[in-house]
Amino acid sequence: MLNARLFPDMYPLTRQVQIATDMSKGAAARLAGLEIPKYEDNETTFAELQARIAKTIAFLDTIKPAQLEGSEARAVVISVRKIDLKFTGQDYLLKWVNPNVYFHVTTAYNILRHNGVELGKQDFLGAKD
Repeated sequence: MLNARLFPDMYPLTRQVQIATDMSKGAAARLAGLEIPKYEDNETTFAELQARIAKTIAFLDTIKPAQLEGSEARAVVISVRKIDLKFTGQDYLLKWVNPNVYFHVTTAYNILRHNGVELGKQDFLGAKD
């Protein structure tokens, strides 16, 4: 992994994937008025991380557009380090979720690249061959 002395606060790859999927499923559930699915955060292999990502996408696919109607104005409160952050649904998505998901996905991508995995911009963007 990345040199811990250079990046002492950097989470490892597994945690980056866990946070990105937690942010994604949490946002969708909160905005749809659903309970957030709980995952154990016990992945240790690429296969387990890929399964977690697939499970998150499967959950997202269950949410119907009607469940999100009016969610831009819905009050969303999240607790971060014992501090309550209050948002409208739109601000929550655009100013909290999106930046966090992009940060953790980008960091996971960079960890993989740093460790020799051949990834390019098209991989990051999800472009198909």
